[in-house]
Amino acid sequence: MKTLMMALAASTALAFPALAQEVRMSVGSYNLNNLPFPVAQGLGYYEDEGLDVTVDNFASGGSKTLQALVAGSTDIAVGFYDHTIQMQAQNKHVVGFVELARNSGLVLAGGNNTTFDPANPETIKGLKVGITAPGSSSDFFIRYYLQQHGMTGNDIAIIGVGSGSAAVAAVEQGKIDLLVNYDPAATFIEAKGVGKILIDARSDKGATEVYGGIYPTSVLYATQDYINKNPETIQKVANATVRALQWMSEHSAEEIVGKLPNEYISGDRATYIQAVENAKAIFSTDGLFNEADVETPLRILRTFNDSVARADIDLTKTYTNQFVQAVPATKSN
Repeated sequence: MKTLMMALAASTALAFPALAQEVRMSVGSYNLNNLPFPVAQGLGYYEDEGLDVTVDNFASGGSKTLQALVAGSTDIAVGFYDHTIQMQAQNKHVVGFVELARNSGLVLAGGNNTTFDPANPETIKGLKVGITAPGSSSDFFIRYYLQQHGMTGNDIAIIGVGSGSAAVAAVEQGKIDLLVNYDPAATFIEAKGVGKILIDARSDKGATEVYGGIYPTSVLYATQDYINKNPETIQKVANATVRALQWMSEHSAEEIVGKLPNEYISGDRATYIQAVENAKAIFSTDGLFNEADVETPLRILRTFNDSVARADIDLTKTYTNQFVQAVPATKSN
């Protein structure tokens, strides 16, 4: 009888497999800082963890993703680490749990006829500067640059233009004079011959020159409340994402692009592959947050964000390495 019951249970499990666990995830844009997320999707790593991921894309920038997270319309966001600091200043607890991009990846580019000369910062006055969206890290970049050179946002016109091809088109069509953006837009600008990179923070050296340190950007984050109530879901997402980071570190740009959902690939494929190659250095290989690096965004924000400057920020509450450290040691393939 016992053997029969076990056989029946096994056959029932085969006939009615366990339902995948639903999780809502939102991504701020298709810029390459967020690339490990679609790579994990394309490799099927979330499905391997038993997750059914519903994805919302807010192409206008990470600030919209943050709003969705705080409003409860998404569970986990793919956004930028500095938003967790901003939220703590507003007494809202948003916590990063996997680091995707350990460095900025931002550039400041201009059209071929730009009048801006980085050697003479005041030549930026009166120009129209495109960013991904107000409140985004590209917004922080240009405001910090202005502050460092004795200027403010009132000295220029700051315009949200999104990312990727839309951002490049804004330069090409003369809607903006300068663009602060990420790859693939950074690579597209030069590849299409519509402009040139004037300030480059993609490398560690460039980021240190701009920010005075390494500036972590894209992370997976969730509210502390969601993490407390759903630690198993967070762990599964961390498992899949860290596995993708490891896989990316072991494969070429062409192989990485080959795993992406088509909607993530903008422009011609060859140029997009080059953009991924140019961006590879910014990605984390292990998903861990660095205690020293997270100080950089806080220092930058305090220079022009009054709420952050006034707040007593506890950085240890803006991120956790708990889940990454619990990821099983497995091969990434």
